[in-house]
Amino acid sequence: MPGTSPDFAARLRAAGLRPTRQRVALARVLFEGGHRHVTAESLHGEVRATRIPVSLATVYNALNQFRDAGLLREVVVAPGKSYFDTNTGHHHHFFVETDGELHDFPSDKVTIAGLPAPPKGTRLSRVDVIVRVRR
Repeated sequence: MPGTSPDFAARLRAAGLRPTRQRVALARVLFEGGHRHVTAESLHGEVRATRIPVSLATVYNALNQFRDAGLLREVVVAPGKSYFDTNTGHHHHFFVETDGELHDFPSDKVTIAGLPAPPKGTRLSRVDVIVRVRR
């Protein structure tokens, strides 16, 4: 990856992932454009458009590996419907139900009060808010 382009192989290695050709190709398509939300199906279509042969199963596996390595956040909007978010910082989402769009909004725009104590032996990791809207 010459010039000023990010070194996606190094980024994958730093996250503890082996930089296979397909993982590097997926990372390039996923992370080159800044913060965004993708589904496995939409990313699969983008990668296929670059003429890189990759199966949908490989895309699912890579997204889950990227999520587990902390490179992505998974946003579950419905059973069996997830988006993967390249913005791993703390923020919340508007989900446009009629269009399937996900939009970020800053976490400081929401006040959460009255959370119960977590179960014994656990601690609060984070709170995710999804505000569902319709056009």
